[in-house]
Amino acid sequence: MNIGEASKASGVSAKMIRHYESVGLIQPAERAESGYRVYSSSDVSTLRFIRRARDLNFSMEKIGQLLALWRDRGRASADVKRIAMEQVEMLEARMRELEEMAGTLRHLARNCHGDGRPDCPIIGSLSDGSTAAEAAVRTRRRPQNALTKVGGIR
Repeated sequence: MNIGEASKASGVSAKMIRHYESVGLIQPAERAESGYRVYSSSDVSTLRFIRRARDLNFSMEKIGQLLALWRDRGRASADVKRIAMEQVEMLEARMRELEEMAGTLRHLARNCHGDGRPDCPIIGSLSDGSTAAEAAVRTRRRPQNALTKVGGIR
């Protein structure tokens, strides 16, 4: 099958198939007399494997390791499990980071008046180059002046 057919069968774009060839995740395809790449059902299975691994956010390096283990019938399942558990730890750390970011944005949004006033802690946080955590701390510590306390303009 040609690259378009392999793409459709695997769910991997033709551009990414070429990329996976260039980085060595898949073997370079055979070429037809016309010069077009020709893929086998085995190539499509490998592309599907890569797509599923990418869907789980594995790095290209880890996908290479998993492919090697997949092809090695004498593999130890402990090696596969170790890679999977490392990925779980990485994903959980990323989820914690995302939760922290969401919390910071929630806090900043609560402190933004959301009306016609130009003052906005969200824009302030983005423009002053502070990290999300610093912005949240600074916003929490911001003293309120007398006008703000009685509903005046900030």
